[in-house]
Amino acid sequence: MNYLALEHGTLTYGDKVLFQDISLRVNKGEKVALIARNGAGKSTLLRLLIGEVQGEGEHFRLQLAKSVRLGYLPQEPVFHQAWTVLDAVFEGEAPAFRALRAYEEALLHKENEKALQWALTQMDETGAWDLEARAREILYKLEIRDLEAVVGQLSGGQRKRVALARLILSDPDFLILDEPTNHLDLDMIEWLENYLSRSKLTLLLVTHDRFFLERVCDRIVELDGGQLYNYSGNYSDFLEKKLARHENELVVLDKTRKLMKRELQWVRRMPKARTTKSKARLQKFEEIKEAASKKIEKQTVSIDIKAARLGSKILEAHYLTKHFGDQVIVENFNYKFRKGERVGVVGPNGCGKTTFLRLLTKQLRPDSGKVVVGGTVKFGYYGQEGLLLEKDKRVIDVVTEVAEYIPLEKGRKLTAPQLLERFLFSREQQQVYVSQLSGGEKRRLHLLEVLMQNPNFLVLDEPTNDLDIVTLNVLEDFLLDFPGCVLIVTHDRFFLDKVADHLFVFEGEGRIKDFNGRYLDYREQKNKEVLDAKREQKAEDLKKQQAAHQSETDQLSYQQRKEIRRLEQAIARLEEKKQLIEQRFSEPNLNPELIADLSRELEELRRQIEEKEAAWMSLVG
Repeated sequence: MNYLALEHGTLTYGDKVLFQDISLRVNKGEKVALIARNGAGKSTLLRLLIGEVQGEGEHFRLQLAKSVRLGYLPQEPVFHQAWTVLDAVFEGEAPAFRALRAYEEALLHKENEKALQWALTQMDETGAWDLEARAREILYKLEIRDLEAVVGQLSGGQRKRVALARLILSDPDFLILDEPTNHLDLDMIEWLENYLSRSKLTLLLVTHDRFFLERVCDRIVELDGGQLYNYSGNYSDFLEKKLARHENELVVLDKTRKLMKRELQWVRRMPKARTTKSKARLQKFEEIKEAASKKIEKQTVSIDIKAARLGSKILEAHYLTKHFGDQVIVENFNYKFRKGERVGVVGPNGCGKTTFLRLLTKQLRPDSGKVVVGGTVKFGYYGQEGLLLEKDKRVIDVVTEVAEYIPLEKGRKLTAPQLLERFLFSREQQQVYVSQLSGGEKRRLHLLEVLMQNPNFLVLDEPTNDLDIVTLNVLEDFLLDFPGCVLIVTHDRFFLDKVADHLFVFEGEGRIKDFNGRYLDYREQKNKEVLDAKREQKAEDLKKQQAAHQSETDQLSYQQRKEIRRLEQAIARLEEKKQLIEQRFSEPNLNPELIADLSRELEELRRQIEEKEAAWMSLVG
C-alpha cells in the first residue's frame, strides 16, 4: 500500500532552487532516511510533505493515504509555554488523546450522563484507560521525571523528548521525524533505535546518525543538487551505490563531451539553408551542449588549519570536586593529559558533562581541588549552545571579527572569504545574515569560528548535532590528524568510536571512570556485565527456590514422602501405557471396533493420570 506520493515537487526561495521536479513514494512498512548536506532543504521537504509548505507549479501533486494516521516530529517542537509535561504529551488529535480529554471534561459535568457515557465508550474503544501509565513509562525512558514541570521552563532537549513521547503515544501508522536523535543520550538513542527497527511502523526520517541509518533504515534517499536519488539498503549499501553513481556520471559526462565536439564540427559545416533535418539536429546539439556543460558538484569541507605549538605540560586535574546542592557532579577526579590524546566523555543527560568541560577549561570554579593549565595551551571551545550572535550580522562579519586571515601549514595564509569558501559558504552566501542560515550551517560557522583561532586543545560539546554527513567525515579526519589534544562530548556513536582513543564514563555519584578503549568496546563490556548480573540474579533466585522447596520437603512426614514416591512411580507407569496406546493408532490395519476400544482405554488412562497428579500436587503444594 502506498502511504505517501509526491510528484513534480518544486520549491524555490528567491533565486535559490531547493529542489525541482522531484518525486518520492513511501510504501507501507518501509523505513526511509532522507539525507543531504546542510542547507539543501531537508527540513523544508518534510514540511512540504506534511502540508505546512505549499509546492510550486501546476503539476505539483501530493497524496497521503486517507486511512493512515500520520505523526510528525519537527526539529524544534513548539508547545504552549504554560502547559505541564502531561498536558503537552496528551495534546493532539490522536483518538486516545481526544477520548481522554472528553472523559476528563465529562467528569467535571457529571450531571450530563449522556456525555459521560459517550466518553466512557470512547475510552474503552481507544484503549485510553492505561494511557497515563504508558506516558509515564515512555517519559521515564526518555529521562523526563517531573510530569508536572512547566514546558516553558524545559530545555530545548527536554522539549524534544516530550514531543517524541507524545508522538509514540499517539500510535501513528506513519512517522515523519526530523533529527529524532538530537538531544538524546546514548542509552535513549539505542532504545529509540530498537523501538523503530522492531516495530511495524512506516518511517521517513532526517538524521545524520550513521549507526541509526545502518540499523534502522532499508532505503536511503539523497537530496543532491535539487534532485532526489534513491538507494535501497542501509548506510553501507548507500556508500557503495553512491560511489558507483558518481563513477557512472563521470563516464557519461566524458562521452557526452566527446559527442558535443563531433556535433560542434557538424554545426560549423552546416549549410545556411535550414532543412527540417538540420533544425532537429541543431535542437539535439543544444541538448547535448547543456548536458556536456554540466558540472558534477563535489562540495566538501576543507580543514587544514594550523594548530598552535603545544608544550609538554598540558592540563592536570587534581582531586577535582563539584556539587550542585545534593547532586554530585565530580568527586576527587585526577588526570594528566598527554599530547595527542583524544578523549570522549560519555554519560546520561543531566549527569554534568558540560559542567565537567567548564571545570577543566576554568570557566567554572570547583568546590575543591584545582586545575593546572600549561603555559602553551590554547583552548578552542565549541559550545553546545552554538553561536550567540545578533540576527542581523552577516556571515563574513562573523569571521572577520576573529581575523582577516589565518595561517595554514607550510607558511601559507588564507583570507576570511577563502576560508568561508572551504567551509561551503559561497561568496554570495557570505553576505547572508546569520538568521537566514539553517541549523547545520550555523553549527558549521561556529566550528569555523573556533578552529580559526588556531587552538591546540579542542574542547567540543556536542559538535555533531545538525552537521551533515560530509562535514562529519571531514571533521573526523581532521581530528584524527590534529596534533594537539581533543576532549569531546557527543551522542554520535559512529563519530565517538572513530575519533576517541579512550573514554571518561560518568557512572553516577561523581564517579568518572577512565575506560581504555573505544565506545563499542565499552558498550560490549557493559552489555556483558548486565548479562552476567542477570545470570547471577537468576542463579541466586533458583537457589532460593530450591532451598525453599527443600525446606518444605523436609517438613513432610515419612508417610507423606513415601506416598509422593508411590504416586510418581504410578504416574510414570500410566504415561508409558498411554504412549504405547497412542503409537497403536498409527497401525495401518485398525478396524473401527478396535479404534473405539483404544480410545476408551486412552481416555481412562488420562483420567487416572489427572487424579494421581492432583493427589501429588496436594502433597507437595
